[in-house]
Amino acid sequence: MQQEVDATRIPELKHIVEQVLAEARRAGASQAEAAVSLQRGFTTAVRLGEVDTVEYQRDRGMGVTVYFGKAKGSASTADFSAEALHATVAKACAIARYTAEDEYAGLADPRDLAHEVPDLDLYHRWDLEPDQAVELARECEAAGLAVDRRLNNSEGASVGNHCGVRVHGNSLGFLQGYASSSHSVSCVLLAQQGEDMQRDYWYSSARDPGELEAAAAIGRRAGQNAVARLGARKLATRRAPVLYSPDMARSLFRSYIGAIRGASQYRKSSFLLDVAGSPVFPSFLQLEEKPHILKGMASSPFDAEGVATRDRHLVIDGVAQGYVLDSYSARRLGLRTTGNADGVHNLFVRSTAGAPSQPELLKQMGTGLLVTELMGQGVNGVTGDYSRGASGFWVENGAIAYPVHEITVAGNLKDMFRRIVAVGGDVDHRGGLFTGSVLIDDLTIAGE
Repeated sequence: MQQEVDATRIPELKHIVEQVLAEARRAGASQAEAAVSLQRGFTTAVRLGEVDTVEYQRDRGMGVTVYFGKAKGSASTADFSAEALHATVAKACAIARYTAEDEYAGLADPRDLAHEVPDLDLYHRWDLEPDQAVELARECEAAGLAVDRRLNNSEGASVGNHCGVRVHGNSLGFLQGYASSSHSVSCVLLAQQGEDMQRDYWYSSARDPGELEAAAAIGRRAGQNAVARLGARKLATRRAPVLYSPDMARSLFRSYIGAIRGASQYRKSSFLLDVAGSPVFPSFLQLEEKPHILKGMASSPFDAEGVATRDRHLVIDGVAQGYVLDSYSARRLGLRTTGNADGVHNLFVRSTAGAPSQPELLKQMGTGLLVTELMGQGVNGVTGDYSRGASGFWVENGAIAYPVHEITVAGNLKDMFRRIVAVGGDVDHRGGLFTGSVLIDDLTIAGE
């Protein structure tokens, strides 16, 4: 019987980290840190009722970073034998000896390390066998195809069941770990009417399988979304208000996080340089990071350096409060790490001006574009120039008039952030960035 990948493995992984750190000390490293992880799971995909794939995943890895003064070397391995651990540390040390010193290199400040590790309820086992997952995927897809006779094809339904455990330690005495899980159900369907063919999807993801949407409901939503796009038209180029659906609005705030990352700031490669203390958004907009949400998909008791995560306001009343930093970028900027070495942990977008529903936002917009899909990577992080392919629905008199496609939404993010006129209460709770629909006043929509 295979051993479970859960919190019972933490003592074993802590022992590996201790071995690695001891090897680094013996090799003469002045500082060292190591992380060990195990992952296990499977993904099942079904297309038109037939099993497409059943993929098993079983991964493990150990990464070590050593410092000889301010010179740094890193190496990794998937072999946990004593000989392999010794060889991996030796390789990291050899790299460090040939690396130029960097005055900002080194472990996190001891005062910033996580001395207490809260239980965030991140691990929930799903006792699902592959054949059960196949039936669940079939149920999901069948429910979607039954929505409308114009749904005549499918890119498949899939079920994912994954869990893992991670331990991090360093030569400053930090040694902690935790287990986590991630489960999902998704479906992608195609609708056809004459020569017009459209695709759309829906999915649900959660730490706790009991909090996933019902498989049939996911399939039906995917089918409804695909059918709604039939008859899509092109638009003539114009300027108009744009309403981003919640799952598309996330990308706007991801761009903001990218612009205030420490690396973007010290490299002078951000369109929001030295923005701390300055207004970036309208005065009603608030951004808050909450890393300790129970069962949160982006929750974590500490970051990739062992630094304690904590609640913080990134934006208050539209004003940027600071940056997203790891220890290295913080030193480069003369600041203190914010515990974001592995990204932002649960970002909440809120408005003090109310939380209207999407229908209310459509009425507020009057005439404009509702964006439900974005394509391409047309965001310049240095200048803020924004140009992305899009599709969605044209809105007239506050109501959806018809679907549209093959258009481009363009502007500059610095201006777009300031032109946000409302944030909806229709929050999408999937993932680690929580926002409702976002209405922006007057953007360029390029079409025919």
